[in-house]
Amino acid sequence: MEFQEFNQVLQNNFNKLVEKSNSYLYEVNVERDELWELYLKSFPKGTNEIYRERSEYDCNCCKRFVRQFGHVVFIIDGKMKNIWEFKVEDEKFQTVIDALAKHVSKKEICNIHPTQENKIGNKSTLEFTPEGNIHEWFHFYLDLNGVKRFDRSRSEGNIRGEYNGLKEVFENSLEKISKEAIESVLELIKSNTLYKGSEWKNQLTQFLTYKKEYTKLKTKKAKNIYLWNTITGGNQVVYSIKNTSIGTLLLDISDGDDLDKAVTSYEKITAPENYKRPKAIFTQKMLDDAKKVIQELGYMDSLGRRYAKLDDIRVNNILFSNRDAAKRMGLDVFDEMSSDLGTDVKKFSKVDEISINDFINNVLPDAKEIEVLFENKHINNMVSLIAPENKDSLPMFKWDNGFSWAYTGNITDSSLKENVKSAGGKVDGVLRFSIQWNDIEKDLNDLDAHCRIERPRDEIYYANKNNRPSLGNLDVDIIRPTPNVPAVENITWPLKEKLYETDHYFFVRCFSNNGGKSGFRAEIEFDGEIHSYEYNKPLRGNEDVAVASVKYSKKDGFSIKELIPSTVSSRETWNIKTNQFIPVSVVMYSPNYWDEQKGIGNQHCFFMLKDCINPEEPNGFYNEFLKQDLITHKRVFEALGGKMHVKEVDDQLSGIGFSLTKRNEVTVKVIGNTERVMKVKF
Repeated sequence: MEFQEFNQVLQNNFNKLVEKSNSYLYEVNVERDELWELYLKSFPKGTNEIYRERSEYDCNCCKRFVRQFGHVVFIIDGKMKNIWEFKVEDEKFQTVIDALAKHVSKKEICNIHPTQENKIGNKSTLEFTPEGNIHEWFHFYLDLNGVKRFDRSRSEGNIRGEYNGLKEVFENSLEKISKEAIESVLELIKSNTLYKGSEWKNQLTQFLTYKKEYTKLKTKKAKNIYLWNTITGGNQVVYSIKNTSIGTLLLDISDGDDLDKAVTSYEKITAPENYKRPKAIFTQKMLDDAKKVIQELGYMDSLGRRYAKLDDIRVNNILFSNRDAAKRMGLDVFDEMSSDLGTDVKKFSKVDEISINDFINNVLPDAKEIEVLFENKHINNMVSLIAPENKDSLPMFKWDNGFSWAYTGNITDSSLKENVKSAGGKVDGVLRFSIQWNDIEKDLNDLDAHCRIERPRDEIYYANKNNRPSLGNLDVDIIRPTPNVPAVENITWPLKEKLYETDHYFFVRCFSNNGGKSGFRAEIEFDGEIHSYEYNKPLRGNEDVAVASVKYSKKDGFSIKELIPSTVSSRETWNIKTNQFIPVSVVMYSPNYWDEQKGIGNQHCFFMLKDCINPEEPNGFYNEFLKQDLITHKRVFEALGGKMHVKEVDDQLSGIGFSLTKRNEVTVKVIGNTERVMKVKF
C-alpha cells in the first residue's frame, strides 16, 4: 500500500469520528517527541530502510504532523477515541498505528485542542533528485471539515487556558456540592421561600442531572472524559455554579451549615438592604410563638384570603364603574342617563396627554365607558385585589380594612426569553436581541448572534462580547448545544442614554454546520414590544442571515426595519391579550387610601379589566402591610402569606395598577357624550 492510500484511510476514519462526535477535538497528556519516536521504531524490521541519509518514513512534514496532531482524540458516547484506531490492509502500517493507538489510549485528556485551521499537515512535497528527476513525496495530511474551529484572533494558549479553567471549576463544583444540598435548594425554590431562587431553578435542575451522572462514574479516567465532554456544551453558568451566589448557598449546606444560617448568608449576597419580600426560613419554635400571638390577638380568622369581587366594595371607594358594574352594585344611574347618549360618536384622532389627578378629577366623573390599551410593557403592572375570606375578621393591616393587593410575581415570558434567563442572560434591558435553536429538533449547529453598530463601526459577537461605550453585551454564548436543551444567545443594552444614535444590524451567523436543519428563532425587544422571527431553512457553514435593523435616536426613539418577516407579539396573559383596548369595569385607589385615609404607604390606582383572571398563586398579604404588633413574627407571616393561597372566585377584580409615585403611562379610550383617546401620565 502506498503512503497516500494509507493516508486516505486515515482521512476516511477521521471523517467518521467527526460525524459521531460533538465536533470538538481534545488533547491527551503525551510527550510529542515520545510519540514520534514510537512511530519510527514501530515499523517492522525491513519496512523502513535508510533512504539516502534517513529512513523512508522519517521526514519533517510527517514529524510535524505526529507531534502536533498525533495526541488528538475525540469523545464519542462517553469514551475516548484517538485518530489511530482503525484497520488498514497493510501489515506494516497496521503495526505502526496499533502501537500509536495503544499508547495514546492509555493517557488522559488534559485539554481542548484549539483548532483554528481547516487542515493539518502537507499532502505532498516535490524533490529534484540528483538524477534530475522530480519525485513527489506524500505525507500525513487531514482535512478538518466539521471540526469545531476557534477564532484566529485568540491565541492557542488563551483558548486552552479558558477551557482548562472551566473544566477545573466544574470539577470542583461537582466534587464539593452534595446532591442533598441541590435537592434542598430546589425544595426552597419550589416553596417560593428563597429570594430570587426561581431564577436558578433551571440551572440547578441541570446541575443536579450532571451531579447524578458524574456520581455514577467509577473511574478517574471516566470522570475526566465526562468533564471535558460536558463543558463544551456551552452552558457556562451551570458549569461555574460554585462561583455564583447560589453556589455559595450550595457549598454552605454541603459543608453542614444550618439551613437558616446558610440562607441568611445567601440573602446578604443577593438582596439589597431593603429588598421587599424576604422569603424566610423559620423554625418550629418561631412558628409556635407566632401561632400563639395570632390566637391571642384574634387574627386566626383573618388568615384566609380570596380574590375580591365587586360585591365586596363600597360605592364610595369606586372612582369609576361601567354600566355592567354599576348594575351589579345596585346602581341604575347609567340606565337613567342612557337617553343622553348620541348615536354619532365623535372620534378624536389626536391623543391628548393628561395627568392622573386631572384624569380622576375631570374626566372620570363624565365617563360612561372606559377602555385601556393593554400593552406588553404593562404586564409587570398586572394586579389583583385580595379580600378577607371572612368579611367579619379583624384587619391585620396598617389601614382600617381587610383588603390588600398583589402585583404579578410570576410573569410567563416567551419561552425564548425564559430560556435566555435560564442560561444566565439578562432580559430586562432597553434593547434585546436573542436567538434560539435546537428546540424543535436536534440541531448541533454552532450559531452566533451578531450586532453590527453602524457608527462607530463595531460589532458585538463571540470574539468581541462588549461594546463599552454603549454597554452592549453578549452575555450568553452557546458553543455546542446540549441535546434536548434549547440553545440560546443574547445581546442586551441596559440604558437608553448610552445607546448610539445609529443603526444596529442584527444577524445570525452559522459558525459551523454540524448537521442541523431546523434554522432558528429570534426576538428583538424594545419599548415593551417583542418582534418575533422564525427562519426555517438550514444554514450553511459561515452563512449569515440578516434579521432586522433597529435605529435609535433620542428625539424619535426606536424604529425597526425588518429584513425577514416578523410579528409584533400580541401575548395573552391573565386571560386577556396585549396590544388591544380592553374594557374597564371599575377604577379605584388601592385599599390603603380608601375612606379618605392618607399617608399609609404609596398610593396606587387600579384599572380592573373585564374578564381579567389571575392564574398565579399570589400571597394573601405581605409583611410591609402588617400592623406593628405582628412584625415581630415577620418570618412566619411571610411564610404564611405564601402558604395561605388566595382562593378563586367568580368575577375576580384583576387588571393593571400604577403607583402614583412612579413614572408610567397608559393610553385610555373614554366614551361619554364623545369619544376621546388620551394618554394618562403617572
